[in-house]
Amino acid sequence: MSHTVETASKLPFASRRRRLTLPTRLQSISELNRRRIIVLALNVITYAVLLAAAAQLMGAGGWTLVDGIMFVCFALGTPWAILGFWNAVIGLWLLHGHSSSMQAVAPFARAADQEAPLYVKTAVLMTLRNEDPERAIARLKTLQRSLEKTGQGDAYSYFVLSDTNDPLIAEREEQLVRDWRAASPARAHIVYRRRTDNTGFKAGNVRDFCERWGAEFDLMLPLDADSLMSGEAIVKMTRMMQAHPRLGILQSLVVGMPSSSAFARIFQFGMRHGMRSYTMGQAWWVADCGPFWGHNALVRVRPFMVHCELPQLPGKPPLGGPILSHDQVEAVMMRKAGYEVRVLPYEIGSWEENPPTMIDFAKRDVRWCQGNMQYASLLGLPGLLPLSRFQLAWAMLMFIGIPAWTLMIALLPAAAYEARAIADYPVGLAIGLYVAFFTMYLAPKIAGLLDAALTKGGVDSYGGSIRFAISAVIELVFSFLQGAISTVRTTVFMVGLVFGKSVTWGGQSRDARGISWLTAIENFWPQTLFGVLVCGALYMISPTVLMWSLPLTIGYILAVPFAVVSSSPAVGRWLRDWGLCGIPEDFEPTPEIEAVERRLVEPATGPSVQHQTA
Repeated sequence: MSHTVETASKLPFASRRRRLTLPTRLQSISELNRRRIIVLALNVITYAVLLAAAAQLMGAGGWTLVDGIMFVCFALGTPWAILGFWNAVIGLWLLHGHSSSMQAVAPFARAADQEAPLYVKTAVLMTLRNEDPERAIARLKTLQRSLEKTGQGDAYSYFVLSDTNDPLIAEREEQLVRDWRAASPARAHIVYRRRTDNTGFKAGNVRDFCERWGAEFDLMLPLDADSLMSGEAIVKMTRMMQAHPRLGILQSLVVGMPSSSAFARIFQFGMRHGMRSYTMGQAWWVADCGPFWGHNALVRVRPFMVHCELPQLPGKPPLGGPILSHDQVEAVMMRKAGYEVRVLPYEIGSWEENPPTMIDFAKRDVRWCQGNMQYASLLGLPGLLPLSRFQLAWAMLMFIGIPAWTLMIALLPAAAYEARAIADYPVGLAIGLYVAFFTMYLAPKIAGLLDAALTKGGVDSYGGSIRFAISAVIELVFSFLQGAISTVRTTVFMVGLVFGKSVTWGGQSRDARGISWLTAIENFWPQTLFGVLVCGALYMISPTVLMWSLPLTIGYILAVPFAVVSSSPAVGRWLRDWGLCGIPEDFEPTPEIEAVERRLVEPATGPSVQHQTA
């Protein structure tokens, strides 16, 4: 059952279709195969060298049970860092050492500059479930106004797709959309629909839209409640999709919005400069098997309806039943159907909000963990391309590596104790392996910093070189502390998955708020206890090893104060007042971000359209 407010059985515009011709292949198959062979060779060789070094190190003095377990954990936890390293290196080379990097990575992007009229019709979808309705609708109204300013507003319609089960929030959603429609001349392009159940979660919400209205649209643009895009960015992406009808999904590079939360501010500073090199390098070899993050992306409706319906997984939740992390599954199914899935590896005007506290971040992380681990049932899905199977396996390995590293750290005191009895222990090899791993682990951040430094005006856009350097140091320390806390939380959760523990999918907190010491202790005492036990044992066995381990272990001990300080509104205000860990939009806000921050959006202007009621 669903509830619709002032909707239409057929929206009052006729799609003026042109005959679509198949495009030439954006890259030759031989060229893509060459790139993928290069990346495969680089990763395999690096992995083999690291494993050989680890085997020599752990086999010094003879293999023990601890050595064997740690070697297996190292083998499971290292591949993610290796691929991140090579993605970042390739991306940095493309950005600053390649004469035509954009043509090599995103040849379809040239269509963005064409001035041809839009003849494809696009539905902008915002999916909600118990979110702050004022905040969400303000974003959608801002996006509509931005699109109207491009002169292409008639090509777009807006759907608020609610799965809210809180009656008070649902009532407010309906009223806000009713007010929006009443104030907008383009009211017939605005639709509110609320389901009375959450069947299929967000994927089921979007599927319901497709079944009811999908035939009336060429493209859809799914948004989360915290999403925002500029009208110019959307029109450019629409032109790309219109010019290349074999593009099934076009994912924008989503970046964070300015935030008053210290946690979100520091986190997205690191993501902002680190994502560009990584995404550029990844897009170079992934190409038409790109990622889909479920929002801020254009999706071709008809092939999505026909080919991307999610299967019901065998067994019961948490690993069976409905698929939770649906986006990457939809991407590989779209690719299976012969359509390309591409990512724009540069910033275009596409934003989202990040979790404001460590607690909210951890909750989101375990939701992703549960969803990704469900992919085990899909690896044998008939007809998938080899690279698509790799992407599903890789999404699982991202989380499998976390408990592997946690177990390695837990065994570190035992390994240090055994090493004391080895007279010729290869200390130099141990230090070299440690430094090599950290270099690869930090490569996306290092590449991002170099990219900003090498790009004209890059550092200035972050508030200048002094602010940028201080912010980089703050973010580096932050990432080590935050990473340690997340590993224990995710490890405990993955153990719980084996015993049937699941997560609840609901509204997410977006606003900056403080965390009390008591709340932090209740949530992060396991990390603290783990850190005290490991570091205490290392101190008694080998203070030198303890000192070397601190980048990996100090975060456990500091989990509680880290959670409190990083959520403190006062710390957030201090960072903002001094311009630290700011992103370019903090120093030069876009009209869309300014409008959302004011929470005052003027009614969009446009031609009046006759409305047909259901």
